[in-house]
Amino acid sequence: MHFIDFILLARRLTMLAGAAIWFGLPPAVAADYAQREEVREFVAAMADKHGFDASALIGLFRQAQFQPGVIKAIMPPRDPKVRSWRVYRSRYLDEARIAGGLAFWDDHAAALQEAQRTFGVPQEIIVAIIGVETIYGRTTGGFQTLSALATLAFDYPPRAELFRTELEELLLLARDTRKEATEFHGSYAGALGLPQFLPSSYRRYAVDFDGDGRVDLSGSAADAIGSVAHFLQRHGWRSGGRIALRAKAAPERLAALADGSVAPRYSSTDLAQHGIVAASDVAEDETVALIDLVTPDAPTEYWFGFQNFYVLTRYNRSSFYAMAVFQLAQALVEERAARVARY
Repeated sequence: MHFIDFILLARRLTMLAGAAIWFGLPPAVAADYAQREEVREFVAAMADKHGFDASALIGLFRQAQFQPGVIKAIMPPRDPKVRSWRVYRSRYLDEARIAGGLAFWDDHAAALQEAQRTFGVPQEIIVAIIGVETIYGRTTGGFQTLSALATLAFDYPPRAELFRTELEELLLLARDTRKEATEFHGSYAGALGLPQFLPSSYRRYAVDFDGDGRVDLSGSAADAIGSVAHFLQRHGWRSGGRIALRAKAAPERLAALADGSVAPRYSSTDLAQHGIVAASDVAEDETVALIDLVTPDAPTEYWFGFQNFYVLTRYNRSSFYAMAVFQLAQALVEERAARVARY
């Protein structure tokens, strides 16, 4: 080994060890994943459960690298910011996402129409989800998925179980699609393609919507469109159903019933007894959640969330996320109508 190569190697090992100390991780993160006992146990389980060749998987894990940036991205901030609906909303309802959404809708109108017809999900909701997730494919992530998931599965104890499952699903996805596991790239958390599906969702809900005989959520907008619609349908989307309506009542009455749950459980009768009504009529047999969108130093917004609002939270377990998708979809519809009226 040349002296300069030795120096570079020493610096790299020092950087990795330093990252381990900084993030409170064991020194083993600087070592070859294939040499670690927990990785070998994982490989043995994959061979036993799914018939993988253990030696081939060991060779694959020799190519995986610890990613300090993944740990940094997923760890909660040391000084968490106060949650603010107004700030969150401003990130996703801006001119870039609205203009980009209109262009994406124009470019893929046929696939969006077919997805709505097939799965019952409105075109604007599909466009809005892809807009919120990746700005219509502009920001899909640059992490190698194998290395990102190995880092989270073996060097991030708080969520190791979840990410070992996703690592398992990635290896199965690679086998299903006849690709090398090292070929997949996406977010720091292992999400893939325009709709940012985790490998488990990719395997369960992704569809070949362009009819070319393969599923490609990164290179085929049609596949991404159909897959988003299929995901929502499978999670209980009600075709033609409402998503959210503003709730009206005295703030103290609203606050008393808004407990953070997004699951529909109140009937309009239940809420009316507390003096809470929607901006328009709600059928007596339809249940809703009472959603609170908090902004510090501003009045809290309260909404009725219907079944379809709940389904949006299956994509991302956040009422802020679901409302951002809903309101971006509304903005796209309104701007599209205004554009037609202008011309």
